[in-house]
Amino acid sequence: MIRAVVFDVGECLVDETREYGTWADWLEVPRHTFHAMFGAVIAQGRDYREVFQEFRPGFDLYKEREKRAAAGQPETFGEEDLYADVRPALARLRADGVWLGIAGNQTVRAGRILRELFSDDVDLIGTSDDWGASKPDLEFFKRVAAVVPFEVGEILYVGDRCDNDIRPAREAGMHTALVHRGPWATIQWDSPQARELPTLRVESLLELPVLIGEFNDSAR
Repeated sequence: MIRAVVFDVGECLVDETREYGTWADWLEVPRHTFHAMFGAVIAQGRDYREVFQEFRPGFDLYKEREKRAAAGQPETFGEEDLYADVRPALARLRADGVWLGIAGNQTVRAGRILRELFSDDVDLIGTSDDWGASKPDLEFFKRVAAVVPFEVGEILYVGDRCDNDIRPAREAGMHTALVHRGPWATIQWDSPQARELPTLRVESLLELPVLIGEFNDSAR
C-alpha cells in the first residue's frame, strides 16, 4: 500500500517559468532564445546546466547564484509560482491520512522558502543541500526513505522527470508518479521509459488521491 507521498519541487509543485526567465535576464539573453536552448538541451538528454555553458562557457552556477544574491536578485519563488492544483491536492491527501513530504534538488535558500510555504501542509521538507546528496544519485532517495516513517515500498515519489525522479526512485524501491507538465515531462511523456517506469501517470496532482485509493484497494 501507499502510505506516504513525497513530492519533487521544480515543475512538480513550482512552475519555474519566472525563475528561468530571470536567468535569461541575468545572462543578458532574450528569454525566448534561452527557453529554446533549454528545450534543445533537454531533448538531447543533456544536463540542464549545460544551457548556461552555451551562452557563457565556464559558467559556474553556484558562484552565479551568489553573485545574484549579492546584487539583490536572488533566485526566488512564492505562492504565485505554485501550480494551481498543489494546495487542493495536498489538502485532500492529508484529509485521507496520507503522510506527506517534499524533497528535491534545492539550495538552502530554496529550502527556507519551501518551509515558509509548506510547513503547515506537509510532514517533512528536505533538500539536496540539507542532505549532501542530489538526484539522480541513489543516496538522495535513501535519505528520503530514512526519514519517512514507513517502509520504502509504501512511499510514492512524485516528479516530472524520468531520469532524475522516476527511474532512481524506482531503483530505490519506491512507487512513482510522473506528472505531465514542465519541459522534461513534455519531452519525455511518450517515451518508452515514461510509459513503462512510473506506477502512476497523471495530468494533475488532483488525480493522486483517487488513484492512490484505487491502488491501495487493489493491494488489500
